[in-house]
Amino acid sequence: MRAYDLIRKKRDGGVLSPEELRFIVRGATNGEIADEQLAAFLMAVFFRGMDLRAELPHWLDAMLHSGEVLDLSRIEGRKVDKHSTGGVGDKISLPLAPLVAVCGVRVPMVSGRGLGHTGGTLDKLESIPGFRVDLPAARFAELVDRLGVCLIGQTAEIAPADRKLYALRDATATVESVPLIASSILSKKLAEGIDALVLDVKVGRGAFMKTTQDARLLARTMVDLCRAVGRDCVALLSRMDAPLGSAVGNAVEVRESIDVLRGGGPDDVRELTLLLGVEMLRLGGVADARVARTRLEASLADGSALRRFAQLIEAQGGDPRVADDPSRLPQPRLRREVIADRSGVLGALDAELVGLAAVELGAGRARKEDAVDPAAGLLLRKRVGDEVVAGEVLAELHAKTAARLDAGEGRLRAAVAIGAEPGERPLVLERIA
Repeated sequence: MRAYDLIRKKRDGGVLSPEELRFIVRGATNGEIADEQLAAFLMAVFFRGMDLRAELPHWLDAMLHSGEVLDLSRIEGRKVDKHSTGGVGDKISLPLAPLVAVCGVRVPMVSGRGLGHTGGTLDKLESIPGFRVDLPAARFAELVDRLGVCLIGQTAEIAPADRKLYALRDATATVESVPLIASSILSKKLAEGIDALVLDVKVGRGAFMKTTQDARLLARTMVDLCRAVGRDCVALLSRMDAPLGSAVGNAVEVRESIDVLRGGGPDDVRELTLLLGVEMLRLGGVADARVARTRLEASLADGSALRRFAQLIEAQGGDPRVADDPSRLPQPRLRREVIADRSGVLGALDAELVGLAAVELGAGRARKEDAVDPAAGLLLRKRVGDEVVAGEVLAELHAKTAARLDAGEGRLRAAVAIGAEPGERPLVLERIA
């Protein structure tokens, strides 16, 4: 078997056998297939796709088993995770994971870092003093068993083929391939040892998928692919034209997550947390939709979800006192208010540009190797649909230097559109199961 022949076969629209797909993945993992050949294969897939039944499940299985697959079967109860395709102000995993865990579903969660205009769960968690996301697999399993939840980053042993292939996709303009996106996400998520997965597929200006049609295709592919490999899956398509919540950054988003766990927080963050939580409790087999919602709301109201978050922070090396005193989170060196220069209705707030403003402030990365300032970010004082009077504060910016504040303000002002009334903006567009 030669990589050359398989590249040509896929280039010409052929369907690869399970053995041929495993050969490609194995060669990517052990280095036996050259980078230029892997890049050519990825480009062939980009244009020719993969058959959902004959190829994609076998490709995913090979990716999944290119490294360690955690076995959590000894832990009682169904294990359910949630994955978001990425957005701006998307801190949902932080309140959601402990909330679902305290309601009786095990939540093993392997998360990622922010890149470009989208934030990352690991960066937010690491803004909590001492919090560790690099726990070994044994400790991860122990916390899932004891607390019902643990949040870590991808280890070198989990889906190593994906790490190699994603780097090549990033360098060769082949990222936007639905089969490659779906298999990349699921190879990491299924390696956690989960029984079911809830997907939050973002759509809009600040999302990877800009149109509902593209988001629906990705969601449908991942739901069907999960079923093909024996896992339950549900996807929600949620709006990402404007940022989620009022906080964009790292420490500021942890603070907003704590507000949600206290029973408050922005309406959209709280509602999406509950909607995704209902799906996780359903797939976890502990409640139907009506009972699930009631149980989740009760766990916010009685403080049990917040206490579980504090226990999780302490178990992962962080300072649990931030749950009761968020002022212990990193504080910015400089702050600046962005003032409205005219009156009207805030008709739009471009999520992508707001995300790029956060990057300029130091809260995100333009490149994978960039450092992140945990205290940098912004707080939106006006949301889409709000009345704005000239001279009012639109947002508060946080950064280390005046130069970063200047750059962030420029991006943010470009994101703001004051004028016409905004159209109807449903939070969740569709449910795909």
